[in-house]
Amino acid sequence: MLSKLNAVQREAAMYLDGPLLVLAGAGSGKTRVITHKIAYLVQECGYAARNVAAITFTNKAANEMRERVGGLLKGKQAQGLVVSTFHSLGMHILRAEGTLLGYKPQFSILDSGDVWKILSELTNSGDKQEIRDLQTQLSNWKSAFVTPVLALQSATNEEEKVHARIYSRYQETLRAYQAVDFDDLIHLPVVLFKEHPEALHRWQQRLRYLLIDEYQDTNDCQYQLTKLLAGNRAAFTAVGDDDQAIYAWRGASIENLHNLRTDFGNLNVIKLEQNYRSSQRILTVANHLINHNTKVFDKKLWSEHGIGDTVRIYAARDDEHEAESVVLKLLAHKFEHRTRFSDYAILYRSNYLSRAFEEQLRAQRVPYTVSGGTSFFDKAEIKDIVSYLRLLANPDDDPAFIRAITTPKRGIGNATLEKLGNYAGTRHISLFEAAFEFQIQQLLTPQQHEDLMTFCNFINRLEDRADKDPCAELLDELLRAINYETWLYDSHESRQAEGKWKNVQDFIGWMKRKAEADEKSLLDMVQTIALINMLEGKEQETDAVSLSTLHAAKGLEFPHVFIIGVEEDILPFRDSDEKGIEEERRLMYVGITRAERSLQISYCNRRRRGKDWYACEPSRFLEEMPEGELTYAGGHAEAAPTVTKNEGMDKLARLKAMLNKTGDGT
Repeated sequence: MLSKLNAVQREAAMYLDGPLLVLAGAGSGKTRVITHKIAYLVQECGYAARNVAAITFTNKAANEMRERVGGLLKGKQAQGLVVSTFHSLGMHILRAEGTLLGYKPQFSILDSGDVWKILSELTNSGDKQEIRDLQTQLSNWKSAFVTPVLALQSATNEEEKVHARIYSRYQETLRAYQAVDFDDLIHLPVVLFKEHPEALHRWQQRLRYLLIDEYQDTNDCQYQLTKLLAGNRAAFTAVGDDDQAIYAWRGASIENLHNLRTDFGNLNVIKLEQNYRSSQRILTVANHLINHNTKVFDKKLWSEHGIGDTVRIYAARDDEHEAESVVLKLLAHKFEHRTRFSDYAILYRSNYLSRAFEEQLRAQRVPYTVSGGTSFFDKAEIKDIVSYLRLLANPDDDPAFIRAITTPKRGIGNATLEKLGNYAGTRHISLFEAAFEFQIQQLLTPQQHEDLMTFCNFINRLEDRADKDPCAELLDELLRAINYETWLYDSHESRQAEGKWKNVQDFIGWMKRKAEADEKSLLDMVQTIALINMLEGKEQETDAVSLSTLHAAKGLEFPHVFIIGVEEDILPFRDSDEKGIEEERRLMYVGITRAERSLQISYCNRRRRGKDWYACEPSRFLEEMPEGELTYAGGHAEAAPTVTKNEGMDKLARLKAMLNKTGDGT
């Protein structure tokens, strides 16, 4: 079973004599090691699959791991195996043990949109940046186990005191709603295990071997959860790469890799340095660059894929010229080598840099996808409408209840919801069910109770018809009854409201067409939407150029990569301190190691901001690359003469004419 692994991978898969850290370089087959180790534990070492947990960071990574393990463990061998994200594992722990902390098993999980709404109301602020900063602050506090009381005690200025008080009210609101946010899914299990040793013991017996993927991305909270679950037995394998730690801005701590050595004296470290992705030249450039960082663990990637092409450094006159030249080069390369569009990626530090490239790709009719864009189903106006539909399908869906009853506003505010939430919490029932109990009438004013019952009776009337009446008729009735269009225009400036209302109409139109074509009721359609939402994260097999931020490209690979905008103040990002520069360098390293066969890095000599032009300076990272592995082009001091824009467009026209003659549209 382990014969497909190289000697070092095999050593990592078979090591069971204590805690293990696998330092897995980019493209070194870490997922293969994890999946084969799971199979080895079950087939050779007597572990039951239900006692093994593989924990990763994204649903996509968990799904890929589950599929690969399915190919190694046959029949019922994999039954009960836990392959999940940290947050999903935390949710299962809280569902099972949450009553110990005063939560009902069907507590609600609020997404960032729900949290945004609560914070907007608590702050009474329309300043998006202020609320975004507050969300980050609250998240950091929870990850570092800072309670509202502690936050207030350690506040050094008035702003911090205000934030701490909002934090306190925010937590009270969550408890009233019997709800948790994304950070609570890790934070609360740690609190639970520290306060209730019997619960910790149950889970230590349940999960007897842990495998943690992307370990360098863990925050303090995730590290504590791992440590608690591992316990004294310390039966775990952590797989990570300190050179790919690029998430400090969202609380990840590279120190967690170093802490393992301190906290586990018998830690074994195995390095995976053979790269199965890139040519040696690309790896030499990557190794050379990353060696400028301070290192705790030294490693050097190497490959058997041959020396490969030199890495091309291209200096463009300006941002428009950079986009033109990259797209021209990409099309010429594709024509010459008969490749697919999906073999190419254009990577950048910040989203705004993609605009010029999108324009060029559209102008040349090149299909492309953009990573990190907002999904249609994540738009606030779509989530507003979907909250009503979710409530029709499941009246116990508390986040849907909260969103629907407050959007549009209908006289039901925090005071009503807190009373309702507190009562539902003591009775361990949903908010919707609590609304119909006699005692709630005693807790609310007559007006509050009347407004609440008007809403709940409306939902009940629609629910009675949701699996019988035509879907289109019910949807039209819902929109009319809640008066959503008027509310949009009252709440937003005209152009924004118009765009949002068009999105709602597009969504409703799509639902009507699909319901009619598939002969589905409104209830059936709600389940269809939930399924689409879940599947949206899956990669679509389309032949298109990938446009992506460097952060979003982590974990991906492409035969041919263009990294653009490699300038001071962009990469590295402006105002980065010494620690920040090291993280930016790791980000550049991640970009370089996405490339399999060819890599071009470009920068501009000037950029337009508004109406003015600003001179740009090439990134310091270019000077840190080995001269002998680079070829310079464009307006770089050491470049060979480059073609003019007109010559370039003529060349492209000739290439297209040749392409049409061959009749080969690919």
